[in-house]
Amino acid sequence: MPRVLRIINRFNLGGPTHNAAYLTRYLPDDYETLLVGGSEEESEVGSHHILSSMGVKPLILPELQREVAPWRDRGAYNRIKELIKEFKPDIVHTHAAKAGAVGRMAAADLGVKAIVHTFHGHVFHSYFGPVRTALYKNIERFLARRSSRIVAISDKQKNELVEEHRITSEHKVCVIPLGFDLCRFQEDQIAKRALFRRVYGISEDEIAIGIVGRLVPIKNHDLFLEVISNVAKRSGRRIRAFIVGDGEERERLQQKTQELGMSQVMGPYFNGHGFGHGINGKPMVANATITFTSWIKEVDIVNAGVDIIMLTSLNEGTPVSLIEAQAANKPVITTRVGGIENVVAQDKTAFLSPSGDVQNLEEHLLRLVENEALRNEMGSAGWEHVRERFHFTRLVRDTDAMYRSLLN
Repeated sequence: MPRVLRIINRFNLGGPTHNAAYLTRYLPDDYETLLVGGSEEESEVGSHHILSSMGVKPLILPELQREVAPWRDRGAYNRIKELIKEFKPDIVHTHAAKAGAVGRMAAADLGVKAIVHTFHGHVFHSYFGPVRTALYKNIERFLARRSSRIVAISDKQKNELVEEHRITSEHKVCVIPLGFDLCRFQEDQIAKRALFRRVYGISEDEIAIGIVGRLVPIKNHDLFLEVISNVAKRSGRRIRAFIVGDGEERERLQQKTQELGMSQVMGPYFNGHGFGHGINGKPMVANATITFTSWIKEVDIVNAGVDIIMLTSLNEGTPVSLIEAQAANKPVITTRVGGIENVVAQDKTAFLSPSGDVQNLEEHLLRLVENEALRNEMGSAGWEHVRERFHFTRLVRDTDAMYRSLLN
């Protein structure tokens, strides 16, 4: 029975956690998998409910944390070496940068037969200055030489790793897109829409626009706020915008909202269970142009309730929010960065704009806000685009085939 030691940075809401959980739970029965992860950050909502729903019990390593800290990273490296000696894996598969660094070093030093790393994104542009970026590239080149296989989650990402940043050679890279159970985004859409719009007091003649993700600089929420501000002034329709997520940028973004002259409100924690009825049937959130909802685990309710999903990031791997938006039959407006063009169907399910192009994003949003037929047409194409391409059973099949080729 092949043994797999799967190591991930931390269990936060997002693609890497889903990816690790599905592979741990659904690989064929002749695999034995041990899932290991670090501690989540204080500003993030954990995703242990995802693991619990699948019956997956991970081992938490407090030493494995996102930020670089040599003394702590050394502790994580030593702890992983101990696990390798105890578990005796045939494959060590790491997910994301920190886990990929300490996990691959430990596995290589102990002579593990197959070492695999999945790039869920990368920090080779828009994160750091040129000196630090060059350092990280050189580290990843060194680690790639100690890896049996590198997994890219999109064709675009593979091209970036091989051609643009020259991290590794083409023969070592395998493209395996992420996979999810997307069926919940098709279920009970009418009831979920009514619930979300009742909680947040969205009238039927208002167009709700959502953006889902961490409030960190790389997500570039400033651009989202500028576009919303401009469209609110130009459009004849009433619009509401919902910033779903939290993080280090929240207070600054609230200040930015005020500077742009838009009304704002902080939404209550939304748990999706009997919460949306408010008091005497009234909304629980005051009407405002911008609503900061914080994290909402029931993102299927969010997607059912809004009319358009946006993303304004400077860099992305495979954005889960856009896959989920299409699964919920919602049109997408996004910047053209990272692997996004491999996730959406341009001009069919999504409008794409150059990164930082306020005017282009504004025109796309204005067009969708004022054209209900176009919103419905683009939204209805989303489910067919993602239902097979990003299903977890395809993820499991592809990964199983890769593992067997390495072990043979």
